Amino acid sequence: MHYTIASPTDFGIYNYQAKLPIYKPNEELTDQAALENILSSLQNIDSTKLSASNAYTYTLLERSLTNSLHLNQYKYYSEPLSPSSGMQSQLPILLAEYSFRDKRDIEDYLALLDQTDEYFASLLLYEQEKAAAGLLMPASSLEKIQKQCDTIVTLEELEKNTHFLQTTFAERLQNLITSQKITAEEAQNYNAHNDRLLKTVLCPAYEALSDGLFLLQDSTIPLSGLAAKPLGKEYYEYLLISETGSYRPVSDVEKLLTTQLEQEYQSMRTLLQETPTLMEQLKEEQYNNLPYLDAATMLTDLQQRMQSDFPSLTKTGQAQPTVMVKNVSKNLEQYTAPAFYLTPPIDDTDNNVIYINQKNSPKGLELYTTLAHEGYPGHLYQTVYSNRSFLENKENKVRQLLWYGGYLEGWALYVEFLSYDYASRLLTEQNRPMDALCVQIEKHNRSLQLCLYSIIDIMIHYENASYSQVAKLLENFGVNNPNSVAAIYTYIAEEPCNYLKYYLGYLEILELQKAAKAQWSDSYTDYAFHSFYLDCGPSDFTSLTERLEATSQQYERID
Repeated sequence: MHYTIASPTDFGIYNYQAKLPIYKPNEELTDQAALENILSSLQNIDSTKLSASNAYTYTLLERSLTNSLHLNQYKYYSEPLSPSSGMQSQLPILLAEYSFRDKRDIEDYLALLDQTDEYFASLLLYEQEKAAAGLLMPASSLEKIQKQCDTIVTLEELEKNTHFLQTTFAERLQNLITSQKITAEEAQNYNAHNDRLLKTVLCPAYEALSDGLFLLQDSTIPLSGLAAKPLGKEYYEYLLISETGSYRPVSDVEKLLTTQLEQEYQSMRTLLQETPTLMEQLKEEQYNNLPYLDAATMLTDLQQRMQSDFPSLTKTGQAQPTVMVKNVSKNLEQYTAPAFYLTPPIDDTDNNVIYINQKNSPKGLELYTTLAHEGYPGHLYQTVYSNRSFLENKENKVRQLLWYGGYLEGWALYVEFLSYDYASRLLTEQNRPMDALCVQIEKHNRSLQLCLYSIIDIMIHYENASYSQVAKLLENFGVNNPNSVAAIYTYIAEEPCNYLKYYLGYLEILELQKAAKAQWSDSYTDYAFHSFYLDCGPSDFTSLTERLEATSQQYERID
């Protein structure tokens, strides 16, 4: 709730308790009953009598709830403690970025921190039940999670008062002292309370989770995909819908991916055939050296280049949102993505944060395209646009409770690929045409790679492909280093649908764009298409396609 709304009272919420979602045995039965009741109530509404906006919300809700009902039947197939994106690494980030606007926020934060032992204990219970059901992850995965538990929070660092959950807490309190919302004495007491909870609750919670996972380790469990589990194939079909928002049958998804893989390969081949010296130019990697070195300048350049093809964030007189680029804490560099954007509350979109993981020191083209993905015209831009549009148009706020990974990540990848074109233009302006062509090769190469990984996701989780089958496919694309093959197979096996959330989302946007061009004919513009997509807001792609078919072209460029 805290990350969704800044001012609860403005939304009619006056009394609430700050609680972590503690897992309880057999709660899926209660969840199932609740979902069925909500869906039944929804279906009692005559959707033909609703406004266009509410009718669209109705459609989204009905589809989302129905798929949730399907997913809920597979009790032990989800993984809240996955090695790459589990709560053991996500929770500290959420705590570190938990904004303090007043005293109540501080007290809520401390109340949540005080529940982390119970929360982690409940996740361990879930893993124990998974083990009893024969659905536990392999020992190699559990070892990774254990290592995270042993290093993310340590008593040694807490004793030095240098842990990021201590330093970020003090920084947030200082801001409230400066704005005179708390006194220095109150801040001192809050700091002492935070330190005590970190040392007596959170740190022991991580230790207990680590010990509990150690006891569960079973070296006989192989690393495999969902298809190797009794109902894994069926679960994967619903998980794919949930993660991507695409209702295409898996076989159709595979055809879409295979076609795109061939297109990307042919595009690279054509570029290299037309300019034979390009291969040597690629090896020198000069194309990675852009004239802009820092994130702020890159973001400014991206904002300028996107203007003609994307609607403005300040069209209703609102302030241009600010963005702060921060480095991921060194404690978390090993366990977090290369970059990520933390979505702001719907009623406070002016201040935004992008995190960059300095583990691999991203710079040049990589940093530029990453900032496009996370910032402009990516996650930050799309999120601020949607939130401001929802509030301005008084959209039903239930829309904020529906999550569509394919819509969000597909958009971020779509504009990331556009940013390669921006970078090519930038290098052309610098009189570096060969480097501009190298950037195009890099764009097609990244697309081909993500497409390939998405195909492997289906192979592992739907077709039960073996390690050797995956290795053989990768070898056909020049990936034959055993460590690289093992890393790719392991990550995809541990994170089902993750690559598809990005890449299938991207392909669905391209399919939607094709439909818009066919329907709008000569009146089609990228500006019009982007406006349509953003104005619809997060949705599944079936609903977006239906809405496109029902919408006449009505978007014009507004300077």
